[in-house]
This record gives sequence, C-alpha cells and structure tokens, in this order.
Amino acid sequence: MIFNVKLKRLFILPALLLTLAGHAGAAEKFKIGYLRVMDDAQAIAAFEGGFYKKHGLEVELVEFKSGTDLIKAIVGGQLDSGVLGFTNAAAWASKGADLKVVAGAQHGYHAIVVREDSGIKDVAGLKGHTLASQAEGSTADTVLKGVTLKNAGLKADDVNILGVSPQVAVQSLVGKRVDAAFLFEPQASIAKLVAPVKQIYEVGEVWPFPCMVVITSGETLAKRRDAVWKSLDAQREAIELLQKDPAAASKLIASYFIADPTLKTLKQGELPRETVIRDAIKSQTFSAVLTAKELARMQELANILQDQGSLKTRDGKPFDVNAIIDLDWQKSRKL
Repeated sequence: MIFNVKLKRLFILPALLLTLAGHAGAAEKFKIGYLRVMDDAQAIAAFEGGFYKKHGLEVELVEFKSGTDLIKAIVGGQLDSGVLGFTNAAAWASKGADLKVVAGAQHGYHAIVVREDSGIKDVAGLKGHTLASQAEGSTADTVLKGVTLKNAGLKADDVNILGVSPQVAVQSLVGKRVDAAFLFEPQASIAKLVAPVKQIYEVGEVWPFPCMVVITSGETLAKRRDAVWKSLDAQREAIELLQKDPAAASKLIASYFIADPTLKTLKQGELPRETVIRDAIKSQTFSAVLTAKELARMQELANILQDQGSLKTRDGKPFDVNAIIDLDWQKSRKL
C-alpha cells in the first residue's frame, strides 16, 4: 500500500509541475475596451474576424456604456487599451492621468436628425427645442456645444440638451419625447429608418475631426509595447476590411448593433441587419493614421474643452496635446 502511494506521487508530481508550467507560460490576455457604436467598429471587427489572434494576441473585448467609464478602466489598470473619444484622454491627462493616444480610429461623423413634424429646418431652428445627445463632457457634447451650436449662433442653454445613450436617443425620437437628436452611426441610420425624421446637419461635412482614437496608459505602453503594437496591427487590418469590403465587415459586426436578424422600418419593411450596418459603414471614414492636420484639430478640441471648463491644467496654461501623443507605432509602420 505504501509502495502504491509513493508510485502515485511520482506520477502526480510531474503532472502538477507541467500544469503549473503551462499556466506560467500562458500569454496574458490583452483587454480592449469598446463602445457599441460604429466608431468602434475596428475593435469589434478585429475581434470577430480573428485578426488579433492572427497577429499573435489573445484579446478580451470589454464593452462599456460610456467613454468616461472606459477611460476610468484604463487609468485604473483594468484595461490595456480602448477605442474612444479623444476628449476623454485630454480631460483625464490634464488631471495627471498617464495616458497616451497611440493611433487613430474613426473620423467625426455626427448627424442631427429632427422629427418631420418639429418644423426645424436648420441648426439655428433648434432653439427652444429638446435634443438628445451624449453625456456632458463627451466628445459629441464638446463638438455639439463648441462647434455646431456656436457656428449657428446658439448657446448651449438655448437648446434643452438631454445626455442619453444613442439607443435611448433613437427610442426618444420614436416616442416623440425629443424633437431632435445628435447621433453617430449606426444610430443615425437606424433612426432614419424607424422614425419619421430627416437629417439637417452632418458635422463631418463641415468640421471634420478625429473623433475616436486608440488610447492606452503610459504604463501599459512601457510594459506591453509589443502587445499594444500587435493590437494596432490587427485593428489596421480590420479598418482595411471596413473600407474595402463593407458587406463582409457587416457580417462580422451587425449583431453588435441590431439584436434581431432584421430591422422593421417605416417605409421599406423588414431589412436585414447586415444591409443596415453595411450602409452605415459606407458612410464612415476609418483611419489608423493621425495626420498633422488631425493633430491640429485635436488641439482645437482641447482648447474648446478648456473654454467650456471641462479641462483645467494645473498651471492654467493651454493644454498641449503633444504631451499625450505617441506615434511610434505609426512611424515604425511608415504610415
């Protein structure tokens, strides 16, 4: 009996050591945060298309309801990177957070759609009306107040702005709880299909800007630079798919935006969700590259944030976006 026990130990010990060695050698997952909006399509497509694995990276995709919650997770070390609005990085960096913008994602396309029975014909006509938009301090909110309304001669308090999710904004249009909404894709396209609305404005046509960027922490970039770069290589490949084959990309990501296989529309009956998302993809501009022109626009956004009081530097001087920009990946790929 004693011999049998010793014999079992001889077999168990090597097996245990192999198991422990396997865990020790297992690659740590790279956690990427995203929002369920078209602006984050590259992160979703890279995951569903297997591009992260192709580039040797085991990724966990983590959904967030707001850019604020996502940036908090990056600052707190719960995420390795995320695709979200540049203004989040600027605002938190001004408070001392060690953040880095390492690549581009999607250009700013935000449409204003109004109910057909509202009588609103242009942006100036929003005065006195209720408009659904994003949370205060978000990139969408910053551009809406600091560019769109300002250029139309309106102040933020001239319009009753409700900060809600894009999904709730669409539902509010359908339920006649708001007169208008400031929406990005695919919610802008969905709203035009399910509610009696018309589009009166598109910020991407008059004031193009790098809306979504890839953000990581300085610590992650220092400790896991190779993994960060692999994730960017994968997302760049996903962007190429989005640009060159929207139909194929739609098959990968459509279920993230429309739960049912079809969307019931007002005038076209039931539309396959892949068709809706394909058309939404076509209306967007995705790019992993941040150009000099876009960096200048990002500085404009930071200046607007300071004017609005959402961004405050410790010394009171203008915030310099170059302090949080790291384009080493872009330069290494000669993009």
